[in-house]
Amino acid sequence: MNKILSTLFLALFFSSLCFSQELDKAKLDRYFEALESNDKFMGSVALARDGKIIYTKSIGYRDLENQIKADVNTKYRIGSISKTFSTVLVFKAIEANLLSLKTPLSQYYPRIENAEKITLELLLSHRTGIHNFTNDADYLTWNQDAKTEAEMLEIIKNGGSDFPPDSKAEYSNSNFLLVSYILEKTYQKSYGEILNEHIIAPLQLQHTYLGGAIKAEQNEAYSYSFAGDWEKESETDISIPLGAGGIVSTPSDLLLFSEALFKGQLVSRGSFEQMKTLRDNYGMGLFQFPFNNNFGYGHTGGIDGFSSIFSYFEEGDLAYALCSNGNNYNANEISIAVLSAALNQPFAIPSFTSYQAEEGELEPYVGVYASQQMPLKITITTKDGSLFGQATGQPAFTLEATAKDVYKFDLAGLVIEFKPNNNSLILKQGGGEFLFKKEE
Repeated sequence: MNKILSTLFLALFFSSLCFSQELDKAKLDRYFEALESNDKFMGSVALARDGKIIYTKSIGYRDLENQIKADVNTKYRIGSISKTFSTVLVFKAIEANLLSLKTPLSQYYPRIENAEKITLELLLSHRTGIHNFTNDADYLTWNQDAKTEAEMLEIIKNGGSDFPPDSKAEYSNSNFLLVSYILEKTYQKSYGEILNEHIIAPLQLQHTYLGGAIKAEQNEAYSYSFAGDWEKESETDISIPLGAGGIVSTPSDLLLFSEALFKGQLVSRGSFEQMKTLRDNYGMGLFQFPFNNNFGYGHTGGIDGFSSIFSYFEEGDLAYALCSNGNNYNANEISIAVLSAALNQPFAIPSFTSYQAEEGELEPYVGVYASQQMPLKITITTKDGSLFGQATGQPAFTLEATAKDVYKFDLAGLVIEFKPNNNSLILKQGGGEFLFKKEE
C-alpha cells in the first residue's frame, strides 16, 4: 500500500554519535510485542555492530492461513533493495571490462525512446526519463502474469519518455529491468545465475536468491495487508521486476551483504564511491540516510504487501535491516526505535488506545475535503461501521479512532482531527498540520 502524502525516508537527528555497547534487548522485545499484539507489524529485523549481529526479532506469521509463525530464517521478497544487488553486478562487470558506465542503451535496445542518449550510468541513477511501468493505471491487471523480455520491452517502449535524459532524476523500475536484461546479455546467463555466481555464492548467503512463486514449505513468507483483518496479497510474477525488485532474502543476509559492500569485498573502493555519489538525491543503487551530521547509505523496497529497508552507518560500523510481510504501522518509526536502541537513545513503546464511536457519530465526517495548502483532496466514507479515507489518486485506507473526532492511519503516520461543527478537518503528518474544508 502506498504511503499517504509521504514516502519512507529514514531521518535520524541525534545529538551524539556515541554508540552504546549495551543494547536494551528486553525493551526492544517489548516494543515488538506491542506491535504484534495489536496487529501492527509482521516481519523480521536484524541489527549488527562491527560485523556481528547483536539483535534479531521475528514476529507475526509467514503463513497466516496455516498459522505458521515467522522465524529468523523466514525469507521475504525485498523489492527494490534488489536494485543495490543489480548495481553491484554492473560494477563487477565494469571492473571485468565487460561493460562501461558510458555504454549506451542503443547498443542493446535502440527502439527505446532516446536510447542513443541514455547510458548505463543514467539507468543506474534514475536519470533516463524512461517511464516507470509500475505507475501505469493498468499495471495491477497484468502484474501476476509471466512476461517475456520482448513483452516487457514493448511495454517500456510504449511508455515513452517523461523527461529529457540527464535533465533530472525520477525513480523508474523500467531502468533496472533494462539493467537486468543488459546483464543477462553480457554474461549470456539468466539474472538468477549471475546473482548466485557473483554475490550469493562468494558471500555464502544461505537465504538469498532470485524469487519465484512463493513456496511456504521453503520458509518463504506470503504477504498481507490490513483492513480490519490481515488479508493475503496477490503475488507479482518475478519475471516482471527481475533485478529491479525480484530478490528474496532475510534481514541477517542483508546485513552480510551490506557489510561486504561497505568493506570492499564486492566492488573496488572507487566503484563503491561512485555508487555513493549523489545527484539530485540519487546514488547508483544507494540512497543516503541522514544521521545527525553524518550519513548512512542503503535502500528501501516494496512489492505487493512486502516492505524492506537496509542501511549501513560507517560511523560506528552499524548495520540494520528490516523485512516485512505485513505492515499496519509506519515502518519509519520501527527503524527509528531499533536504531535508537543501538545508540542508547530513548524510544517509546507505542500505546494503541482505541475509541468506540457511537452510532451515527461517523456520518457528519463523510464528504470530500479540499485544502489551500496542497492540491490533494481527501474523501471520507463509511462502510459497516468503519471510517475510510482516500487521497486523490491513492487507495482507500482505514481510519482508526483514538478519541472523539480523532482518527489515525499508523501505516503513514497520519492523524486526522475532524471539526464537524466547522465542516473541516486537520490532517497531521510528519510534523505538519494542514486544514481541509468540506466541499459543498
